[in-house]
Amino acid sequence: MMAAIAATVSRNRPTSPILHPSSCDHRCASRFAGLQAGIRQPRPALPIIYNPRRAMTRLLSAALLFFLAACTTNDLHVLVQGGTHRYRGDTMGTTYEVTVVADPQYNVRFPFLHAAIAMTLERIEAAMSTWRPESELSRFNLADTTDPFSVSPDTATVFQHALTVGALTGGAFDITVGPLVDAWGFGPPGHPPAAPSAADLTRLREQVGWERLAVDAEASTIRKLTPGASVDLSALAKGYAVDQVAELLDAEGFTNYLVEVGGEVRAAGRNARGEPWRVGIERPSAGPPTVYRTVELSGQALATSGDYRNTYVLDGQRVSHTIDPRTGQPVTHALASVSVIDPLCVRADALATGLMVLGPDDGFALATEQGWPALFLVRRPDGTLEELTTPTWAQFSAQ
Repeated sequence: MMAAIAATVSRNRPTSPILHPSSCDHRCASRFAGLQAGIRQPRPALPIIYNPRRAMTRLLSAALLFFLAACTTNDLHVLVQGGTHRYRGDTMGTTYEVTVVADPQYNVRFPFLHAAIAMTLERIEAAMSTWRPESELSRFNLADTTDPFSVSPDTATVFQHALTVGALTGGAFDITVGPLVDAWGFGPPGHPPAAPSAADLTRLREQVGWERLAVDAEASTIRKLTPGASVDLSALAKGYAVDQVAELLDAEGFTNYLVEVGGEVRAAGRNARGEPWRVGIERPSAGPPTVYRTVELSGQALATSGDYRNTYVLDGQRVSHTIDPRTGQPVTHALASVSVIDPLCVRADALATGLMVLGPDDGFALATEQGWPALFLVRRPDGTLEELTTPTWAQFSAQ
């Protein structure tokens, strides 16, 4: 995916970064190589992963050693201009980009900050990867028990968000949907595109359902209420990673930044021109990416889910990788993409996926009722797009 970055060009050449819809919602075929990928109150606090009161040199000396050992040719730190710094690299089978605007007095800290960012992303991937057999999530999936399973605060927090959004969307968002996605040919390589039999769907649906899981965030434990259930967090782990990098920057006193991981983004403060960060939303098309709309963000996150880059044709019918966990069937509505704005990227990420499953009618009604800023792009029969926006979306539209 192209990274979503802040536009740093002059006013005479206005451009916007493009946010690509997540192509990994509900474990689609392009699953991560490393990871694969509301009720506003009470909202579980994200765990603090970086303590600003500690001497920075203690952590960063170790962080720099880790970073130098783990970095690849794609890891890059660039001083763009003045006090603008940009970090790029690979994570979770996709890319990340972090842009920070700060006074030059902070310049000595920036190489170490990149190391801390890389450590944060690695910590999350190591816990939630379904491709790493030693990860917490892989071990949980293999455990054939309903006993509480101890996990990190990161994993427990993401579970809590997942179950909250699952309840809010009536099961349209479901982190146990993986077996159904695989059955329809959107899983790992070797699963040819094909429609599963009715008997297979009935059997697989017995393993699917967000109600089959439980979490105790205070104790940092998760549970299967039904043995055999398996979990994939790719539909919201990137959003959580964005939030954790933002927490890191906040803790270090940086107030102007844009964080992007795999197309999900969160912004704070202002860009180098003293304006809100401008982020472009991709036009839902299988062709080259172009900007459909631009939003202004400060203190908010944006996530987009779409189904137009991962489909196949079966018996003359288009089959979407977006599987409705409630029915076991691919969605058939005309919704092309959904973008959601929320203070937390992990919530925006999960909500965009759930609303994408619900479609332009039920999804739009729920988003409007809950007051979520959301943009729905619906395909018309003639190939054009119908735009639906909730009342709270307008405040973020760029002029």
